[in-house]
Order: sequence, then C-alpha cells, then structure tokens
Amino acid sequence: MAAVLGKDQMAHGLGNSREDIAAFEHVRRLHIGRYLGAAAILALLVWIGISFARGQIEWRVVGQFLLAKTILAGVLNTVWMAVLAMLLGVTIGILVALMRLSSNPVLRSTALGYIWFFRATPSLLQLLLWFNLALIFPTLGIPGLIEYRTIDVVTPFSAALIGLGIAQGAYTSEVVRAGFLSVESGQYEAAAAIGMPRLMALRRIVLPQAMRVIVPPIGNEFIGMVKWTAIASVIQYEEVLYAAQNIYYANHHVIELLIVAAVWYLVVVSVLSVIQDRIERHYSRGARGIHASR
Repeated sequence: MAAVLGKDQMAHGLGNSREDIAAFEHVRRLHIGRYLGAAAILALLVWIGISFARGQIEWRVVGQFLLAKTILAGVLNTVWMAVLAMLLGVTIGILVALMRLSSNPVLRSTALGYIWFFRATPSLLQLLLWFNLALIFPTLGIPGLIEYRTIDVVTPFSAALIGLGIAQGAYTSEVVRAGFLSVESGQYEAAAAIGMPRLMALRRIVLPQAMRVIVPPIGNEFIGMVKWTAIASVIQYEEVLYAAQNIYYANHHVIELLIVAAVWYLVVVSVLSVIQDRIERHYSRGARGIHASR
C-alpha cells in the first residue's frame, strides 16, 4: 500500500512539475552568429558579382568563343583523356592492390615501391619526364628487329595518357585495397569451401561487395582527373585550357578565355557528378536494405 501511495505521490509531483514548466514563456533563440555568418556570405557574393560586372571583362567575347570549334575540340579531348587515363589508372590500381595484398614478398614490395614513387613525385614532373623520354631512350623496341624513334612514339597525347594513368594507378590501388579489406574474411573462406578459384571468388563475390566502398572515391578521382588533364597543356596536349590559351595568345582576351574554360569545366564536372550519384545509389541499394532491416 505504501508503495502504491509512493507512486501516486510521484505521479502527482510529476504532474505539478509539468504544469510549472508549461507556465514558463518559451523564448526563441536569436542565433545571432548564424545570421551574421549568412549576412557575411551574402555580402561576399554580392561583392564578387559586382566586381565581375564592373571589371574589364568583355562578356561578348565570352559568348563568342564559348561554342567555338577549337574550344569544343578541347573539351572533347579533355573528357577523352580523362576517360582513358582513368581506365588505365583503375586497371593498374586493381593489379597493384592485388600485389599489395599478396603473400609473395616480391610482389608486395614491388607494389609498395610503385605506390611510394608515384605518390611522392608531382604529376607535372612525371608528365615532363615522359614527354622528354627521348633524351634517355632515343629509340624504343627490339634492337636489330623493330625500332622506333621515341620522339615519334611519345607524343603529347601518349605522354599525357601514360603520365596521368600511371600516377592515378598509385592512388586507385589504395582505394581498391580498402574496398577489398572491407569485405569480411568469411566471404573468402566460404568461396574456398565450395571449391571456387580465388580469381572467380574475387570477381563474383568479393568485388561486387567491395564496389560499395570503391565507387565513391573512384568517382571523385575521375572528376578530379577531368581537372587534372589541365596540366597536360604544358606538354602541348590540346585540351580545353590549352585551346583557350592559344586563342588568348592571339587576341589578348585573357580573362574572357579563362572564363570560357572555367564554364566548360563546370559543365563537365556537373554532368559527371550526376552520373556518379546514380552509380553510388545503384551500388548502395543492398546496404540501404540492410540498414533498414536493422
């Protein structure tokens, strides 16, 4: 009986406390810092807009060259180089990741050395080295049988492709390795238990599960590769920035042509971002279902 009375008293006290709380007036927080930050950002954007409007920019020239054939060819070359270099980088990255995870010390050490070297040296330096490879190897091929002049083989296109692709492979290998490590070891053991070869297990069981981890950073790397191709302009590869530079060297409308190049980079990256989002949603469907069931 005492316990019942105690509960009634507690309930009565709780009811009183709720009535006391309800009697207080609700005071809305002002969020002064939030408003000041928003005002500062808006003021900065307005200042930038006014500066561009009043600056010595001939917007007529921007519109004139936005769809110029040279610029459009440069955009196409930029996307083409980014796709090929990324394919090369992903292929190398998968192989190096498998070597890194191998129990063979030679393969593992080779993979570590490759990653160390190409992550430690600037990409611009690598492109210049490949472009000037003829200074080290005047000819390529089998001496006495098939020989080609290096200067004819290592063109701006091939130098950019090799330099960007091999450098990208060093970064991609770490992404792929992280994806493989994210798959539970029991998946490997289950595949081995049913007699599935290691490569088949990797292709049919491990890789599909690892893609959920691999795809987002690889998508970011691909978008970065689109912008990364700009450094190929120093070896005269005709991507969009190189095309813009050739035009403003002739007409001296520097800022206008740079704006044209910036607009096209924004367009290409925006389209790729939408595609990346679709691919990420595709590979994360299973994970969303698991989290929802929990």
